[in-house]
Amino acid sequence: MKLPLPALRRSDVLVIAICLGVLLGLDLLIDPEQPPRFDEAILSWLGDHLRGPVGDGLLQVYRLSGVHCTAFLVLAALIYVLLQRWWRDLRLLVMSTAGILMLVDLVLKPLFDRPRPPEKLLMVDGRSFPSGHAAGSVAFYGAMVVILASHHPRLRRPLLIGSALWIGLVWLSTLYARAHWPTDLLAGGGVGLAWLVLCIGYWREPLAATDQPPQG
Repeated sequence: MKLPLPALRRSDVLVIAICLGVLLGLDLLIDPEQPPRFDEAILSWLGDHLRGPVGDGLLQVYRLSGVHCTAFLVLAALIYVLLQRWWRDLRLLVMSTAGILMLVDLVLKPLFDRPRPPEKLLMVDGRSFPSGHAAGSVAFYGAMVVILASHHPRLRRPLLIGSALWIGLVWLSTLYARAHWPTDLLAGGGVGLAWLVLCIGYWREPLAATDQPPQG
């Protein structure tokens, strides 16, 4: 039995190609033993200028966006979608969240094997590139925006703005905590976006293997 093909548009294929190009391009630029100067410069600037209550608040944001809190949010979203009986949306949510976790942690991080920044402000382990925080936030919150906006079109703009602001805050907190280099976030965001676009392709009523994808 042949698997159905995702219903990808030309723009989707272009986005995926660009995101993968960013990932591979950053890997070519990065020396694991000597991070780029702009990576260290950004982390140093944030550490010097965001101290005090702002810095403490960012550390709390990083904790809230960690594995345990995010797992609770994903579980709550799964229960909500199940109660609503949005079966097609359930497929998107499961693919986007479970898939990005396995892709980043089991495939990409061991492949690139980049160490995390020194002098971390919180206890974090594992490898650094690409950022699972960045990839997971784009994949999960992006999927939820797509799902909720498809049922409540009037909420599309507030959902987009709210999720973008929260993702940006999560990324900033990750940098302030020195859990990742800036290039880790760029690569992780690209991976998360590429995976989300692919998952949405399957969410859009997948095509039969012999069919051609829609044009435009």
